[in-house]
Amino acid sequence: MPAPRSRPRQRHPELEGEFARSPALGYEAPEDGGLVRCLAHGFPTPLARWHVHDEYELHLITCTSGKAFVGDWIGQFEPGHLVLCGPRLPHNWISLDAGEGVAERDLVIQFEHGPLERAARELPELREVMALLQRARHGIEFFGMSDRAHAHWQAVKATRGVRRFGHFCEYLADLAQCSDYRLLSTVQIQSAEGDGELEQINRIVDRITGDLTASVSLADLAGELGMGESRLSRFFKRATGNSFTDFVNMVRINSACRLLMQTDHFVADICYQVGFNNVANFNRRFLELKGVTPTEFRRQAEHRFGGAS
Repeated sequence: MPAPRSRPRQRHPELEGEFARSPALGYEAPEDGGLVRCLAHGFPTPLARWHVHDEYELHLITCTSGKAFVGDWIGQFEPGHLVLCGPRLPHNWISLDAGEGVAERDLVIQFEHGPLERAARELPELREVMALLQRARHGIEFFGMSDRAHAHWQAVKATRGVRRFGHFCEYLADLAQCSDYRLLSTVQIQSAEGDGELEQINRIVDRITGDLTASVSLADLAGELGMGESRLSRFFKRATGNSFTDFVNMVRINSACRLLMQTDHFVADICYQVGFNNVANFNRRFLELKGVTPTEFRRQAEHRFGGAS
């Protein structure tokens, strides 16, 4: 196996803190804050950068088009693009047709996890949004909701206190009930019938992700779990939405994306680091899942810091 290049160049997202949230950049004044914070800004702006923060961010594009970077996902955006990013999920939107600049491009709502999680323990009405927040760890793009999202943002922005929270809950309810969406970054367990099955799925996922270079077969896992191979195959497909082989490939390719974005290891080195033993097969699987080659993915990923395409 080829050795990685020494002293890789790390390219990590900037952690955003309160000190960066000036009203001059579009944030609400601190005295207007609560659980829900509204933000509107144009482009270019210091806020458009590859960064993370501890809050969820519900992000609606109202003007311009370009490239979006959410975790290890790279895609196109245009007006109406609506994404919910979970805490510490890196992201950036780079407009490519803004000309001299636009006054308003983004309508954003930020909110924290803790208060909602604690409230959901006592308020059954809030529990339906917890699954939505779980999915948001990987970024969710919603379709067909642009007009409603814009109206929701305006209603939240125009109110304070309990009325603001009420409008915010209506927004979350629409998102939780939306069935036309896609997850953007990494894989996500979709469902499991009870804690026992969820624990089994988590054990399998831990085995796959714990050592990407280890050879883990469906037959071996079935034996460990005391389950027939065909039954495990059906169970795994139902819980993750993917076949076992497809899931392993997705985990490995997504790990490769992180290495391509955060290091300057050679593509061939990364191939072996994430568990592939054939560069041609790695390139083929990467192209199938990401729509670009590993080299092109790395080139595009450089733009997440704000460079031109």
